[in-house]
Amino acid sequence: MTQENFTRNLEDDCRRYMYHHVVLTFSDGSSVDGIIEDVDGNRVTVLVGEDVMEREDNELDDRQFYGYGRPRRRFRRFRRQFLPLAALTALSLLPYAPYPYYYPPYYPYPYY
Repeated sequence: MTQENFTRNLEDDCRRYMYHHVVLTFSDGSSVDGIIEDVDGNRVTVLVGEDVMEREDNELDDRQFYGYGRPRRRFRRFRRQFLPLAALTALSLLPYAPYPYYYPPYYPYPYY
């Protein structure tokens, strides 16, 4: 398989997984997880997630009201990045396991 065919196959995979949460692996060994937003001829636009913690400067003021202070909240923010398609070596879907739905146990009604 030539480099051009490999790149074309990765571009087709990126188009197929568009708007899905994927893991992109690059030729230098680094990996990025994000949502593929657009695929051009030589680059991929990915919304890359980053964790953001609540600022700490308000924590001192909250301690006098809440005793030990409230726990810091964590947020997830997505930023748009343009990544080169030529440096991409692998693409895989991020495993998604939704919360299982628990059915209530079957108990016959005692009103019979």
